[in-house]
Amino acid sequence: MRAVVVVLCLLLSTPIVGANYETGDEDWRDIEVDMSGWLDGPELEGSPMDEPRPGDAVLKIKVEYKPGHLASEVQGEIIIELFEEWAPNTTTNMIKNVENEIYNGIFFHRVIDDFVTQAGDPTCKTVGVYPATSPSCGSGGTGETVDMEHNENLSHVDGAIGMARSQDPDSADSQWYIAETEAHGLDPENRDDEGYVTFGIVRNGMSHVRSIAAVPTTDDPSGEEVVVNPASTAGRPIWEVHISSVEMIGVIPYPDEVEDVESQSFLATTAGKITLTVVLIGLGVAGYVFYAGNRVDEPDAILLGDED
Repeated sequence: MRAVVVVLCLLLSTPIVGANYETGDEDWRDIEVDMSGWLDGPELEGSPMDEPRPGDAVLKIKVEYKPGHLASEVQGEIIIELFEEWAPNTTTNMIKNVENEIYNGIFFHRVIDDFVTQAGDPTCKTVGVYPATSPSCGSGGTGETVDMEHNENLSHVDGAIGMARSQDPDSADSQWYIAETEAHGLDPENRDDEGYVTFGIVRNGMSHVRSIAAVPTTDDPSGEEVVVNPASTAGRPIWEVHISSVEMIGVIPYPDEVEDVESQSFLATTAGKITLTVVLIGLGVAGYVFYAGNRVDEPDAILLGDED
């Protein structure tokens, strides 16, 4: 892993403020996501973040990008679980911003291979032809900050999503980043500035995160490893890494709901093939097997009781 000295920061400028929003009763909370196709996740390290937590909110990021200069455009989806119980204020802030659609149409304004991919600035939209954009791109937000919210279960594991901030620990706004590898150097116990907050993790689409982290950038135009310039414009992709939309898609299923789905699937595949064996207890009573509603004499049935 390259040694990278960098500060994930934002400087608030003209805010983009969405409508007032309260979480908790959204329609998408009645939708249990299908986890069967989640085969492209991060590398696990035995963290409490490894396993999906029932009831947690799930969002989907649709991305479009060119992995290299001569490569064709790639379209993909990144699925992220938000740990609402462990980071209630930070996840509420994220959900509010998603529901207010402030992330639709923006681009990843800063990516560093083998470290993080950063986005979430509502002012980072192409004006005319990319890379033309707002002068405030990279320093914009909503103007509504959240206090730092650490939890012992959360850390910078591979695929973790965290909040960017300025030097003030309580200055996180709308900008976020996804760890393209484990980045425990950002955890509070490994820093003297209170560290950074994580509040969710990629559950599917991690290959897109890794590809985005490796795209050619203004300070690394070849896409190869170089010494990273820690200036504020470091890591700006040469080709736009576009976020077409970010939306809430449902919640992690509860165990009983998962079992219900499995039971329904089992019954559907075995319909018409159920054999019910009835052993009648009593003197001289024969056993019968019923198949599809038809009785069939079974002379070899086990009899329980006297044989008089």
